[in-house]
Parts: sequence; C-alpha cells; structure tokens
Amino acid sequence: MNPYYTNACNISHQPAFNSKWLHNCHKQRMRNITRFFWFCSGAHIDTLKKYPIEHNKYVGIGATIFFTALFATLSGGYAMYFVFSGDAFAVGFAILFGLIWGLAIFNMDRYIVSSINKRGTINQQIMQASPRILLAIMIGLVISRPLELKIFDKEIRAKLRTSYLHGQKSKIDTLQLAYNKKYSQELGKTGDLKHERDSLTKDINRSRFQLNQEVFGDKSNQTSGIVGYGTYAKQKQAVLQEKQDRLKVVQDELDKSDNFLNQRKNLDGLNNVVLFSDHQLDSLSNVAGFADRNWALGQLAFRPDGTRDIDTWLAESFIGYLFILFECLPVFVKLMSPKGPYDEAVSRIEDANLHFAERDKEHEITVTDQNFDHRLKTDIDKRRKIITDQADYDLGKHRFD
Repeated sequence: MNPYYTNACNISHQPAFNSKWLHNCHKQRMRNITRFFWFCSGAHIDTLKKYPIEHNKYVGIGATIFFTALFATLSGGYAMYFVFSGDAFAVGFAILFGLIWGLAIFNMDRYIVSSINKRGTINQQIMQASPRILLAIMIGLVISRPLELKIFDKEIRAKLRTSYLHGQKSKIDTLQLAYNKKYSQELGKTGDLKHERDSLTKDINRSRFQLNQEVFGDKSNQTSGIVGYGTYAKQKQAVLQEKQDRLKVVQDELDKSDNFLNQRKNLDGLNNVVLFSDHQLDSLSNVAGFADRNWALGQLAFRPDGTRDIDTWLAESFIGYLFILFECLPVFVKLMSPKGPYDEAVSRIEDANLHFAERDKEHEITVTDQNFDHRLKTDIDKRRKIITDQADYDLGKHRFD
C-alpha cells in the first residue's frame, strides 16, 4: 500500500497538514462572520472590501445591530408568551412573533444606520440623525419593557399578590357597606334585640342567685333571711319566670331576624365572597396577563405610603436606559466616527449613480425628442404628398374637361 494514502487517512500523523487545515478553516469562518456583520451594518460590501482600515468599525456596528435584534427577539417572544399564556400553542406563537419582531427591529436598525451619510457638516449630520435617534429611543423602550418584566418577576408576583388581596378586601367592604345601608332598619332592630337579650340574661342570673339566697335563708338587702320556699321566694320565682319568658320571646325574634339577614346576605352574594388563600393568590399571580404585570412593574417604584422607592426606580431606569443606549449606539458610532475612505468612496459612487441617472434621463429625453421630430417630419411629408397628389389630380381633370 502506498504510504502516502496511509498517512493521509490518519491526520494525527501529519501535524503540519492538520494545523494548516485548521488555520484555513478558522480564517474562512472568521471571514464569514465578518461578512455577516458587514451585511448587518448595511454597508456596501464590495466597496468596503477595498478599505481594510474600515473593516473593524463596520464589524462593530453590525454586531451591535445584530445583538439588538437578538434582544428584541427574546423580548417580543417573552411578551407574546404572556399574551397566549395557558394556550397549547403559546410557545409556538411566542417563537414565531419573536422572530418576526426581531427581524423587523433588525431591518429598522440596519436602515437607520445605513441611511446616515457623512457628506454634510456635523450639524447637518445631527439634524439628519435626530428622527432616527428618536426612533431608536422608542425601539429601546419597547424592547426593554418585556425583559424588565422577566428580571423583576419575583417582585412583580409579590406586588400582584398584595394587589389581589387588597382588591378582594375592598370588594368585601363595598358589599358590606351596601348591605348595611340597604338593611339598616333590620340591623338596628337586631342590635336592639341582642342588647335586650344580654340584659335579660344578666338579670336572670342575678334573680336566680337572689332566689337561691331567699330559699336558703341568706340575709341581704334583697332577701328576707327566712329559710324555705315562702312568700318572698315565690315572688322572686315569678319575677324570674317572667324574665325567662321574655328572654324566650326575644330569642325567637332574634333568630327570625338573623335568618332573614342571612338569606339577604346569600342573595346579595356577601356570604360567597371570601378572602383569597395563599394558594389562590399564587395561582392568580401565575396566570396574570401582560397588562397586570406591566402595572405591577410600574408600582414597584413606589412604597405603600405613595413615596418613591429610589433604589427600585433606579434599577428599573438603569435597565431601560441601558437598552436605549444599546439601541442608539450604532447611530452614535456612525456620527462620532470621522469620515473615512469608505464614506468617501460611497459618496463618489452616489455621485456617479446620480450622474448616470441624470445622463440616462437626458438620453431618454433626447431619444424621445428625436423620435417625435422624426414622426412629425414623416407626417408632414405624408401630408404634403397627399396634398400634391390631390392637386395634380385636380389639375389634370380640369385640363381634360
């Protein structure tokens, strides 16, 4: 067997060949990455190749645009996941929308950066970039909000639990207030009956104690001190029985009033409304929609007494400003960078294209004018020939006559 083929099959026996092959693969891979970031920056690749000094700048701009689009994809997908939360296709919708949203942001950023030219003065470039900077700020805000929702997820859940609990308490208080106002007379009557019942209960206990003293002959201001069931004992027994009869009547009326009020509570739904348990609060916070979570995120910057929580506010603002800066960074890099050979070349290409378009316009106008003149001349010759032939015919006829 040929030793060349034997060694060729085992690359580990050829370290020089292996190293060269890996080096070429690495160079090709880096070349592909560089071209991809050039494409992301919106640069004219064929022109940019001619000026190596500009390569790294546009690689950086393209990488910034690419990663901004990547963050936008994650942000849009996360937001859409909450919109369709609980749906069987929530993950599919989130991935699809995230990709579409990321491509839209990528296309916008690429256009924003590529449309800024370096032909004018600094003030002219700033004026030209102002609308694009405003658009970049808006894009940064839109991108950062869903990611903030994910970063502050635990705090948002706690805020939602508190909000749902306070809302349930407020609902119960509102129903209770309406119930008290609607049945104020019945509640007042029930309160009077309860007060009378309590008073009768105390009087019965006191009368029963005095009756025992009277029967056993204990001398006091309220007893005679004579042992036995005598006249005074019978009088006290009669008073006690009267109070017990009245207590029974009061208790019956109170039971009827309580049954009526309980029925009214059931009809008005007051008995069916209870405070949420911890498990219910966890379930509600887990299935909360995008609007509720966004509201909770805005409330994190405020304490329960309404004052601003500076630490939380700074944390939220820092994340938002970071994404705004990240979104505006390609525009700022393009504005801050001096006019390089690539910009000059692009300007000359634009001038050449404009000149070509102008000359092409002149060419079309000239061709159109000459065609029109030729057609006009042809029509005139045709009309002249017709008139001449007609005149010759008329003259020959006249001579014949």
